[in-house]
Amino acid sequence: MFEALRLPLMCAPMSFASSPPLAVACCQAGILGGWQGGRVTRAAAFEGYLAALEGVGGAPPIVNLPARIFTDPDGEQKLALLRRVRAPLVLSSVGDPTELVGLVHDWGGRIIQDVTTLRHAEKSLAAGVDGLMVTCAGAGGQTGFLSPLAFVPAVRRIWDGLLIVGGGIADARGVAAVLALGGDIACMGTRFIATPQSGVAQAHRAMIARASIDSVVVSAAMNGVPGNWLRESLVAVGLDPATLPDHRIEMPDGVRPWRDIYSAGHSVALIDETEEVGAIVERLARELDALVPQAPWRARLAAIQSGWRP
Repeated sequence: MFEALRLPLMCAPMSFASSPPLAVACCQAGILGGWQGGRVTRAAAFEGYLAALEGVGGAPPIVNLPARIFTDPDGEQKLALLRRVRAPLVLSSVGDPTELVGLVHDWGGRIIQDVTTLRHAEKSLAAGVDGLMVTCAGAGGQTGFLSPLAFVPAVRRIWDGLLIVGGGIADARGVAAVLALGGDIACMGTRFIATPQSGVAQAHRAMIARASIDSVVVSAAMNGVPGNWLRESLVAVGLDPATLPDHRIEMPDGVRPWRDIYSAGHSVALIDETEEVGAIVERLARELDALVPQAPWRARLAAIQSGWRP
């Protein structure tokens, strides 16, 4: 599964930014191609992803599903489609993954749970997940608040399996830091929004390229969950970042978070332009090899995979 990785990296599944061209480009370039399979992706678009990814080769894709996918009007249809193609990797988020674990294991897939607290990690492991993704401070969209410097080692005290780390990562130094902390795979989201293959408006890409770390505002006003947003996009739709409450509010007419209010993480500080996915991955791989020659991440991932039950 992991042998085709060019470097230990995953493109995060993202609302509106995920697209079939982005997922395909990531897999072909040799990184895990994340795509968003939750409520924002209707069944027809979901089938479109699976059709685009069929036979692509390269690194495996990973689809994000909410743990409560069973309440999605298209949930059963989506799960049947994933079963049909025997999706190799599922990233579960927001809730108890117990029921989803059984379904994914039934078709031979592996399930990773996205967590933001140690308690959530403990409960997810008890549910039988195959790996964890720790979303740390600095992540775009629905963010975490724990520093990876403490959170990753704390999780490593209770878990020796697959560990993906996200939050504020956009360069090879960030990937090397993940490995040094005990993580297995780094996750980047904002870096891949600023690509021609992402599904966002060009204005979103351009805003990321000119943003600084101080351009990022954390707020729960958009959907009731704290997330990181670009200040300029809030102002553009008539919202005052200084007066946003810490609870969900009604959006201005016609405004939809993620589509019209742009999400981004702290890694905007490291992104100056829009680049092709392949060019980003190739540069990061070269830089990581220079920073950490002969890093043992491949052997580590091979050992994890061989330890998974058939």
